[in-house]
Order: sequence, then C-alpha cells, then structure tokens
Amino acid sequence: MSFRRPSSPYRRPEQRRATVAESTAILDLEPPARQLTTLLSGVTDDQLSARTPCEEYTVGDLLDHLMGLTVAFRDAATKTSRPMSGGPPKASVAHLDADWRSRLPAQLDALVAAWRDPGAWEGTTEVGGVTLPGAVAGQFGMNELVIHGWDLARATGQPFECDPRSTEAIFALLSQSADADRGEGPFGPVVDVPPDAPLLDRAIGLSGRDPSWTSRAVA
Repeated sequence: MSFRRPSSPYRRPEQRRATVAESTAILDLEPPARQLTTLLSGVTDDQLSARTPCEEYTVGDLLDHLMGLTVAFRDAATKTSRPMSGGPPKASVAHLDADWRSRLPAQLDALVAAWRDPGAWEGTTEVGGVTLPGAVAGQFGMNELVIHGWDLARATGQPFECDPRSTEAIFALLSQSADADRGEGPFGPVVDVPPDAPLLDRAIGLSGRDPSWTSRAVA
C-alpha cells in the first residue's frame, strides 16, 4: 500500500507467485511496530512538510497514510469488513488527525495484537477493498511497517533498525512479488542494489527505493 504509483499488488493477484500465497508462517509484527513507535516520538512539527523516499509523500502525508493503514490491516486480521467506495482516500497532511502522536502508537499496538491471533493468518480477508489470503495480508502488513518505518527514519534523520526475522520476511515477500524480467517490484520499478549489500538494503531496492536516499534537510 505504498503510493509511489497508482497500481497496487493487491489489485494484481494473478501476478503474485504461488509461494507468497502458500506461506502460512505466523509473523510477529511487534518488532517493526515498536521501531515505528520509537521513530514517531522523534518527529518534530517542523518536519511534517519534509520530503520522504515516497515521492508523492511529505512526512505529514506519510503519517496520515500510516493512520489509515494501521486500521485497515487491523481490520484485515480480525476479518472486519468496512464499506469502501473508490478505493482508499489519498493520504494528506491536510486531514492528519491532530492527535496522531497518541492515536498512531495505540493503533500500532492494536494491529500487533490482532495479528497475534492464529486465526488472522487463516482463510481469506480484505484490505484496501481487495480480497486476498490472510497470510498474504499479514506479510504485506509487516512490509508496510518496515518500509514506511525506513521512509520515516530517512526523512527525519533518525537511525533505523530492523530485526533479522522481519528483514528476511519482507525480502522474501518483495522478491516473490517482483517481476525480474521487467525490473518491476510490487510498488514500482526496482532499484538495483549490489547482491552482496545488506539484506535490508536489497529489500528497500525491491520496494522501489534507493537505499542511499537522504533528505536534503537532514543530510
């Protein structure tokens, strides 16, 4: 659900490799959620207009996106269906909740708790108006937390860490979702990264981002 481009991997299920849909491993979303919560505490009001590695997002836009996706993926875990018309609204700082500093960490906690239920990983669910296997939704949920956590860290000049299990999980997901022949990842054109680079950098490249990206404001 990164909005670097209008298309979404959730809308192209026939293009995902079977290995993604067949994975049933239960992942713990708590480590990347905790990292994201730590990063939120380091965001200052004057950084809301700063650019991010997501070309269409400022920091404020990204926070609004996170407000929405944490609810959407929590509902996906609990199999809660909500009416939706025209797809998810475009994220914008203009309608960022004034209480995001308290609400977003709470929503991250609720998201983690929902995906700790083994039933969340079974059957099918819905996210972003698209029906998909629960296990796939959980994997994409983890990917959202890690990749957007990295986005936020780079945009605000904060250090970023990702635990090995989460790194391995999102690298596997992004590798399996990419079209190697066309150089297309699930969220945009793949950025070439050396094969001996750290695994997180390679995952970032598969997400359509340059691992060396730095905000001019914090460079």
